[in-house]
Amino acid sequence: MHAKDPIYLDYNASTPLLPEVVDAMLPWLRGGFGNPSSSHVYGRRARAAIEAARVEVAALVGCTPEELVFTSGGTEANNLAIRGVAEALPDRRHMITSSIEHPATSKLCAWLARHGHRIEVVGVDAEGRVRAEEIAAKLGDETGVITVMHANNETGVIQPIEEITRAAWRAGAVVHTDAAQSVGKVPIDVGALGVDLLSIAGHKLYAPKGVGALFIRKDLPIAPFMLGAGHERGIRPGTENVPSLVGLGVAAKMAMRDLAAESARVCVLRDNLFVLLRERVPGLALNGHPEKRLPNTLNVRFPRVSGTALLAQAEEVAASTGSACHDGHESASSVILAMGVKPEEAIGSVRLTLGRGTTEAEIVRAAEVLAAAWIKLSR
Repeated sequence: MHAKDPIYLDYNASTPLLPEVVDAMLPWLRGGFGNPSSSHVYGRRARAAIEAARVEVAALVGCTPEELVFTSGGTEANNLAIRGVAEALPDRRHMITSSIEHPATSKLCAWLARHGHRIEVVGVDAEGRVRAEEIAAKLGDETGVITVMHANNETGVIQPIEEITRAAWRAGAVVHTDAAQSVGKVPIDVGALGVDLLSIAGHKLYAPKGVGALFIRKDLPIAPFMLGAGHERGIRPGTENVPSLVGLGVAAKMAMRDLAAESARVCVLRDNLFVLLRERVPGLALNGHPEKRLPNTLNVRFPRVSGTALLAQAEEVAASTGSACHDGHESASSVILAMGVKPEEAIGSVRLTLGRGTTEAEIVRAAEVLAAAWIKLSR
């Protein structure tokens, strides 16, 4: 980043490439052009690089390399997981999801509903946690897929996936979780979670955009939604993006190495930011669970102002809201509304997410800038 760039507090939107990731990718961008499916030395080198990356990513989420399929990102992984299992289990056309899913999941569920599937949506409590008991109550013999994200992209709230999988196991249902925001920020182990499918997005953990992965439990029936050659065990056809997959592997290795220390560091900075803002902004409120959330994520409501207007005023800070704007009219985040927050209050929500590049000095300055913007707008 350049010296005069705004303070970046939008790491849940995307992350910069780690220097180690860039260094690992460069040889494959400059000269490693072989097709991984080719039998000659150029192809074998590329194949070896991909399989080495697969080992690193698998280690990060606690699965075997054979259970990991590479994709173009989290959105494709979600689509492959949900649609693939739905097609492979045609007699189980009942699905359960939550009211706070990413559009990569919610829009696919809406599409499946238009094509003969029965979709039930469960709500969340006031702290943004899915009600696992509601899911358990809705399970039946026709339930095929339950899809609930591991951690919400706006609030960072971590969902009770283990409780959901225990209930699903008794009903014979398949559980998918979108862990795009969690992988690399908190420990993830597919065995401990009990999930059958788990989605990963590279650009959320300092790898390139356009690359991701899907954990598929061994022997789980799944149908590809694209047709082609036999790449990725025939589940995801298309010649692999070798440079980006190499980068993903290195990013996973770095995440595994630094996860405990970096999570603790950003958690302290996040909590300091909340304290500094609360001192300067009377009535500031936290969106989400105070403890069961990602260590880097702070979503707060600024009273009597629009979050979008606040960030436009605070030009020194690069952050985001979950608000939508249609025809010039701003509407509050559906995630915050799902928690029972009044629309006139939810509109003031701002998501501040920290990462490897965040410093204490930036946190102090960001609090000053955001508070000054709030004071100016709320007069």
